[in-house]
Amino acid sequence: MFVKVKARVYTDATGIYTELPVLLTPVGVLEPLLDYFLYRSHDRSLAWMTKVIRSVRMFLEYLQTNPAESDTYRLFQNFAQRLYTGTFDRETGLDPSNLCWSPRSPQDASHIITHLTDFFDWLGEMRPEAAKVNPRYVGGAFDRQTDQAAYQYRRSKAFLGHTWAANTSPAGSGHHVRSRRLPKVEKGEPPAFPEEHFEKLLVQGFCAAGRYDYRSMLITLLLHGAGFRESEPFHLYISDVFPDSTNPSQAKVLIHHPSYGAAPADWRDERGRPRKGNRAEYLAHQFGLAHRTDLMNCRHAGWKGGTHDGAYYKQAYWFLPEYGEWFQLLWYRYLEQVARIERDHPFAFINLHREPIGAMYSLSQYNKAHAAACERIGLTVGKALGTTPHGHRHAYGRRLRIAGVDKALIRRFMHHASLESQEVYTQASTHEALAALEAAMQRLQGNHTRIQSAFSLLPGIELK
Repeated sequence: MFVKVKARVYTDATGIYTELPVLLTPVGVLEPLLDYFLYRSHDRSLAWMTKVIRSVRMFLEYLQTNPAESDTYRLFQNFAQRLYTGTFDRETGLDPSNLCWSPRSPQDASHIITHLTDFFDWLGEMRPEAAKVNPRYVGGAFDRQTDQAAYQYRRSKAFLGHTWAANTSPAGSGHHVRSRRLPKVEKGEPPAFPEEHFEKLLVQGFCAAGRYDYRSMLITLLLHGAGFRESEPFHLYISDVFPDSTNPSQAKVLIHHPSYGAAPADWRDERGRPRKGNRAEYLAHQFGLAHRTDLMNCRHAGWKGGTHDGAYYKQAYWFLPEYGEWFQLLWYRYLEQVARIERDHPFAFINLHREPIGAMYSLSQYNKAHAAACERIGLTVGKALGTTPHGHRHAYGRRLRIAGVDKALIRRFMHHASLESQEVYTQASTHEALAALEAAMQRLQGNHTRIQSAFSLLPGIELK
């Protein structure tokens, strides 16, 4: 009944459009949600919008299945419970509602609740009167239903919120909903790419039929040797790489923010005069393109944010330093390939051997190339094993920690917004934890011997 589709949204007569995901209902686009996305399009990603669509779609589906429920609080409460329990009867295995929801984890349920909370809060502020009885209400049936839900939510506050606690209950209702939280456990082994296989991955993994894939080798060096997120190299321009003045044998790489980063220095206007501006302006003027975070196709590449160096760029801090030297050597070999190909965009990484030749190289293509490279050297591909592209960023963070680099510097090198963000990347491995226990045992060897002597007094027990 409800389908996510891609839409071009025109908001004025200029011909400029915004490409967004929208929720299509049987009577058209859900306009309140579209308005919400337009309002947040400057600071929220397409991935976030897709997640919000899922949450709103689930809530609307639940409303259609329970049209007779008039108690607002009970409606929201039951919706939340079904997120946890699913909708299948435990005894029969059947689902008379046809929602066919499986139970969701507390984290996933909390995300859905948060998305709805934020949406209803915004809707209640921006359209507080929309859902009141109004014979001239012009919205569609599902628009009105969404407005009504937001209006009732704002009146009662129900239980939806970032923290499901007693104070979110309607006044005097005597009810409260508490969140279900999983027991706390230590995080598992950090999924870092195994250091001992990295050079083999570059030299042997990215070589097929005697031909080296310099492009994927360069991207992998940016992830493993400089700690970039896997989507960030796909925003790189050729002009963003040049020899480091402090060490000419090493490449200096600056990956600029997709829209706010400075346009290339060789940009000229119609009279040949130097022109300044940001990359969003440059892409639109020179190529008629939106930046890759706004593209809703295979060319899309995300940008998580964090802290930037200088004027909206992230510098590559090579560790180990030789990774920067390897990058420069491979970069020159790659440029020899690119020089023979015409491009209609400024991005560095392009299709070299597959159609359309010269088009932007995509993140999905790189993921496939990386997986094939791992398999060529005998590695099993899996996130938990660290053998996906993101495992290289974990390896970079762990390498810095083992080398004793200060946390404040690790934050800068990994371009995190806070010190806490690096914890998942710098967590000690199980092997390191056991080694620490072994070292501690050696320091307490005398006490350990006395414990052994005490146990030897027990009948029938022989310690070796």
